[in-house]
Amino acid sequence: MVETLWQDLRYGARILVRSPGFTVAILLTLALGIGANTAIFSVIHGVLLRPLPYADGERLIHLEQPVARVELENAGFSPPELEDYRARLTRIQGLVEYHSMPFNIVGHGEPRRVQTAVVSSGFFDTLGVRPLLGRTFLPEEEKPGAAPVLILSHAYWRGAYGADPDIVGKTFTMNGRTHTVIGVLPPVPQYPAENDVYMPVSACPFRSAEDWTHTRTSRGLTVLGRLAPGVSMEEARAELALVASSLHQAHPQDYPATEGFSATASRLQDRLVARARPTLLLLFATAVFLLLVVCANVANLTLARLARREHELAVRAAVGAGRGRLVRQLLTEHLLLSMLGGLLGLGVAALGMGLLVSFVARYTSRAVEVSVGVPMLLINLGLSLGTGLVLSLLPALPSRTVFGSGRGQGAARVSPRLRGFFIVAQVALSCVLLVGAGLMLRSMARLHRVDPGFDPENVLTARVDLGWDRYREDEKVRAFAEQLVPRLEGLPGVSAVGLANDLPLGGKSPWTSTLKVEGQEVLPGQVRPKTDLRSATVGYFRALGVPLVKGRLFEPGDGPGTAPVVVVNQAFVRAYLAREEPVGRRISFDDGKSWATVVGVVGDVRERGLGEEPPREVYLPFALQPLRDVRMLVRTEGVPMALASHVRERVHELDSEQPVTDVRPLSSLRQESLAAPRLVTLLLGFVAVLALVLTCTGLSGVVAFSVSQRVRELGIRLALGAEPSSVLALVLREGMVLVLAGLAMGTVGAFGLSTLMKGWLFGVEPADPVTLVGVVLLLGGTGAVACLIPALRASRVDPAIALRST
Repeated sequence: MVETLWQDLRYGARILVRSPGFTVAILLTLALGIGANTAIFSVIHGVLLRPLPYADGERLIHLEQPVARVELENAGFSPPELEDYRARLTRIQGLVEYHSMPFNIVGHGEPRRVQTAVVSSGFFDTLGVRPLLGRTFLPEEEKPGAAPVLILSHAYWRGAYGADPDIVGKTFTMNGRTHTVIGVLPPVPQYPAENDVYMPVSACPFRSAEDWTHTRTSRGLTVLGRLAPGVSMEEARAELALVASSLHQAHPQDYPATEGFSATASRLQDRLVARARPTLLLLFATAVFLLLVVCANVANLTLARLARREHELAVRAAVGAGRGRLVRQLLTEHLLLSMLGGLLGLGVAALGMGLLVSFVARYTSRAVEVSVGVPMLLINLGLSLGTGLVLSLLPALPSRTVFGSGRGQGAARVSPRLRGFFIVAQVALSCVLLVGAGLMLRSMARLHRVDPGFDPENVLTARVDLGWDRYREDEKVRAFAEQLVPRLEGLPGVSAVGLANDLPLGGKSPWTSTLKVEGQEVLPGQVRPKTDLRSATVGYFRALGVPLVKGRLFEPGDGPGTAPVVVVNQAFVRAYLAREEPVGRRISFDDGKSWATVVGVVGDVRERGLGEEPPREVYLPFALQPLRDVRMLVRTEGVPMALASHVRERVHELDSEQPVTDVRPLSSLRQESLAAPRLVTLLLGFVAVLALVLTCTGLSGVVAFSVSQRVRELGIRLALGAEPSSVLALVLREGMVLVLAGLAMGTVGAFGLSTLMKGWLFGVEPADPVTLVGVVLLLGGTGAVACLIPALRASRVDPAIALRST
């Protein structure tokens, strides 16, 4: 058997070398198809299918507190709620809390801004994560007054400190206190997001404050736990709902019936990939379609080549080779081709893997688990072997005369139908992919035309997180802002400077609040009005380029000691003040205990994304609501980044230990907000164009091969008086029948893929007729051209030469 296999391999290699054009075409096609599928399947395996890298990861769950009537998926939990659930739940164990916020850390080189996770002492024990260095938190380190300690993430330890093996025991200053490093995490995905360092709840100045620790409505904590042994998810949810109901009855003032509070849970693995799953399923469907197109195209090439080898195979059969021996020879050749194509596909997959991982990292922290390794090699091997088997069995099994007389009648009778089937399949699959790419292109075009509501050009942005230890009082934050703005305005070329707590399109969760409009009563059972809040300085609107519609903007006198004022946007007016004059109306955020007067109305800004409608928004004067997380906007007449070093200098003149981060042009935020749909469009477009090229070349090849098989017949037609135009029409008609059949099937299939893409589309319906008609015309037109070339050759056949051929 080994000797026979070696003979088949050597013979197959010689056959492939003798047909370099065929071999190169097959290998390139397989490399692109198998490579793209290897990359996408590897990402899907690493993100969706691979078990969590935690001990008993299937038992980890994520608790949620939805508020249905205000359309809030998860309000989070407050410390008192967490304690209640810990005391009452039996089917869910090891409940721990998590929240994340930025702090400034000093003590080794330049001050750094670090994203800090604040967690319970048993957080890592619940996850089943053991530190790479040092230890995790102890229960006593969670108690008030405990010495501050830190655990570093693996990525931060490597990036900021060069994987220093002696990092444990070193100290850093954060929030005016000395923190000791007690451990380093292993390289595992972090949930719910990536963080630089971890601290216990006692070390966080906000979490340990009285107004949060003992207030049931101070929600925002993420809560994780473990299913008790032998407990199902349904049983855990039932107990959780029962405990939640009892808490709602015991504290009705904290759970208004009008808002619809409830409690539920989901598996941590599902929660980790919830945002990534729709995108990965779309990429999976695209990859499968591409692989099918590749297989159909290669199968057609193989069929045509097989027909040309009928004489060779018939001679081998005549000298004693049985059917099984011939099938084994073809199987060896095709497996050799597919394995070589798979090897080339590994290079394609490795090139595209980085792009895919960075894309998926936008949606899940599990992207860090995807790498070029054994899973990728096994996926590539499986795809290569599977493709080789398909290519071997489909062409060989139906073609009886290949192993018979060698006269070719049987092959001419059966193979054309099989080749036609593959062409119809290719056209249908290409139609589906082209419709998907067309929908994304139209959606991207509409997104690019969306007016964001502000002018992003020539604006520099930067972030300053004022340290809690030096800016604990609002007066110090206000003084910092009042000194910083004039210094920035004095820079050459600067026309406006604004400060705010967030930037449009920044991707940050909005600061929201319920409110009361004077003169408008909320009836029992009605949901209280809700709005987004933003704290901004006097120059914010001019720096951002937001137009004033009515009234006035903030003035320097709007601050402490004066009547509170606010500015609202047009979306707020449409929602709550549509029938009244907005300027002069009063609103309250504390149920009427204090009021603020609306002094101006500004244009709508698409704060949450270009594809999202502008939110109802209220702007508060920064002097009245100073926040430590400050975003700077500097409008200049020149290149924004030219001012970057000057902005840092002005900040350091006021506070030399204050890090300045996220320095970039405002226009980059717009580009970044379009990055995800742009990449999906590019991927779909690449696959669709590749499928179109393969389909057209395959169609042209099938028609050309059919013409070569019918040279004698066409010559007789011409000799008997048929016009060349009629022969041209005959060949063209036969090819277009395949195209039209594929278009009919593809149109039906396109609705399935477009429905899967619904969440990606903006301003375009999945059943968009313009896209569908455009794809039909494009694919039909290119199909007609592909058929026309061999049809023209058929119409020019010399009857005398054709009649002499056998």
